[in-house]
Amino acid sequence: MRDRSSRTRRTWVARVLTAAGAAGALVAAQLAAPVPAGAAISRAALALRWAPIHYQDVDATGSHALGGQSDYIAKVDFDGDLNGRNNWDRTGQAGTALAAHAYYSVVETSTHWYITYLFFHPRDWTDHPFFETEHENDGEGVLFAIERDSSTYGVLRGAVTVANSDFYSYTPAGSTWTSGRESIDGTLQFQASPHDTFQHPVTAQEAQGHGLKAYPQYAINGDGLIYYPSTVAETPSNGNDRDVRYRLIDIFDAGGLWAQRANASLFAGLGTFAGDTSGDCGTGTFSCSANSANAPWGWDDGNDLPARGELASDPAKVSAEYFTTPAGLARTYSYNPYAGAAAALAKAARTAPPVVD
Repeated sequence: MRDRSSRTRRTWVARVLTAAGAAGALVAAQLAAPVPAGAAISRAALALRWAPIHYQDVDATGSHALGGQSDYIAKVDFDGDLNGRNNWDRTGQAGTALAAHAYYSVVETSTHWYITYLFFHPRDWTDHPFFETEHENDGEGVLFAIERDSSTYGVLRGAVTVANSDFYSYTPAGSTWTSGRESIDGTLQFQASPHDTFQHPVTAQEAQGHGLKAYPQYAINGDGLIYYPSTVAETPSNGNDRDVRYRLIDIFDAGGLWAQRANASLFAGLGTFAGDTSGDCGTGTFSCSANSANAPWGWDDGNDLPARGELASDPAKVSAEYFTTPAGLARTYSYNPYAGAAAALAKAARTAPPVVD
């Protein structure tokens, strides 16, 4: 019975890997080959096309840095489970390589695609003994608003990034969007990728706390990683690897982050990753806080009008608040899996205490 069960598991894993490889190859083929005029583009291909080239500053100093590994991006289950309360301790352990992944979700209106990207780190850490806190798990990201025009992939008009408990807005050069209720914080730059034929937007994260802004408002200071969107996930060779491919994971996948939103091992509340104070978190620093990181439906800038989570769940509203846009920006969604839980999100936003990342 044990042998048959083992063979069954191996067969199942092989089938899953084969299916995942086939899906990745299909998306890669869509990017490589011309798409016929009028053909629908898959959300996975759309997300891959607009996924940012991502600069990650790395700090290798101090025991909590783990030689720089604490600044590597990873899956939430990099250690093989969906328990958010053991990620701090398992970062850097043998057998838990931090292969590069990022998460995305796509929601749609008749006029725009809105793509949210989440970059996850198992540690939000510091090497300062005063005033700064650490915590298990860290989720920062960016929203891109893509105008649907006659082209295959549309035109990127605006971006809003998440840097801890603050949002920052950007537009590419030549955008038809201008400052709205919030002033635009800078220009979103583009760079060519060595792994495809596209110019990608460029984002960057600081070391330790991992706030995310448009490059070069954060930049690599010494050691650092440059992550490139791809259909494969690579582990950095060291903390100064300037060509690391990362793989995208759909938040709405079956069994994915959105499906796991009520999993008490992974989430302490709606949109809040579970994290405890075990291990050396907080040792030699000001403190270690529990349950202090957010998924996209928990992101919030408490000083701005959009409610908690709306950057992901109602990005058309956020775009209308942050930017002045040409007439015709639709506010009704044709595809938005977040909307099915809109009432719960709104209620949680009104009653839950703020979570500061």
